[in-house]
Formats: sequence, C-alpha cells, structure tokens
Amino acid sequence: MRQIIALGGGGFSMEPDNPLLDRYILEQSKKTNPKICFVPTASGDSDTYIANFYRFFNEQDCEPSHLSLFKPPAQDLEAFVLEKDIIYVGGGNTKNLLVLWREWGLDAILRKAWEQGVVLAGISAGSLCWFEDGVTDSYGEQLEPIRSLGFLEGSNCPHYDGEMDRRPVYQRLIAAGTIKGGIAADDGTALHYVGQDIHRIVSSRPDAHAYRVLFDGHIQEEKLQAEFLGPK
Repeated sequence: MRQIIALGGGGFSMEPDNPLLDRYILEQSKKTNPKICFVPTASGDSDTYIANFYRFFNEQDCEPSHLSLFKPPAQDLEAFVLEKDIIYVGGGNTKNLLVLWREWGLDAILRKAWEQGVVLAGISAGSLCWFEDGVTDSYGEQLEPIRSLGFLEGSNCPHYDGEMDRRPVYQRLIAAGTIKGGIAADDGTALHYVGQDIHRIVSSRPDAHAYRVLFDGHIQEEKLQAEFLGPK
C-alpha cells in the first residue's frame, strides 16, 4: 500500500508539546516498533532539527534514525532506506532538497520505497516535495512556483493559514496556470494519501483544515474538513 502523509505544518518541530500528528504517522506503519528515519536535507542537516527529532521519537515506541547526505550513514543508500518503515522529511529549502536528492539518486530510491510500502511523511518542504508542483519560499523573500517530484498528482501549499502570503499567492499561481490546482493545508493539518487518493485528513488543532483549490474561470476553494485527533 503506497502511503504519503503530508503535513502543512505541525509535528515535533512546530508543536513540540502536541504529539498528535507524529503519533498518527507512527501508527500508519502498523508495526509495534517501527523504524522511522528523519531526512533533514532541506534544513542543511540542522543539528538542532536532528536533535529535536531524536528528543521526541526516542520517547516513542519506535526505532529512530536519520539520513544525512552530507555525512551518509551507509554506502548503499537504497538498502538503508528500504529497510525502514517510515521516512519523515523535514522542512526548509525545497529547491535545495530536490537538487541534492536528484544528485544522489535519493528521489528514485524514495519512489521505490513508496511503491514497496514504506510510509513517506513530511512537513512543509517535506510535504511539497511529493506533489507535481506548488509554492515555495526557497528562492528568497517572495513565494515562487516550484516543480517537485510528482509522486502525487496536482499541487500543494503548506502553511496555508500560518503565513499571510500563502493563500493569495497559491491562488494567483493556479489562476494563471503556472501551477496545477491542488490541495492546501493549514498548520496542524496532515493529508494522508493512499495511492493517489486522500484517505484521511487529520489535525492537531480543532480549527485546522485543508482546502481543494481549483480554477474554472474563477478560483474555487473548497474547505475539506479535518478530523481532530485530540479529545472530542
């Protein structure tokens, strides 16, 4: 079963005291002690980011590790990745992530992992990277379009409610035909795909949701209700 869990924002790096989304990711492997590997490429392998990953996941029922392309953990990256149950991609610069992954062949390895049932997950850049295209701040102060890996059809916009310019820029790019229509996610929202279909939308906050954004003569924004993972 091919699964991708794309977070608009949240998780251990943005909500360190709210474990709901990260625990949801762990549950999807259906393993009692899943092997979860953090890929911090987009942050330039930030030591703080990696430490925060271990700080959270060392307290969970799992086996955490991380994959650095600056200090590779193994000569055979494919074997290293394919023996994991979950790959969790961190946020940062999506452009740099894509360039490095393609140079190392990690994009092809991750597609193989996805097709073999390894759960792919990620936040921000780690969400956007799985789609055909989307909107990114990788190029500087302004938001710009970017072509991504295309595992999932359509475009993606993380931080839809968390950054003031995200919604208007995403809608403008779709209306102009620069990027495809797609799915935007608020901070605290996770899009859980099985194959090409959204299986479930979950959130760590009651007021966090996702939105389907299309252009058909005018912009259409459809709110997609998220299931709050906390106490009802």
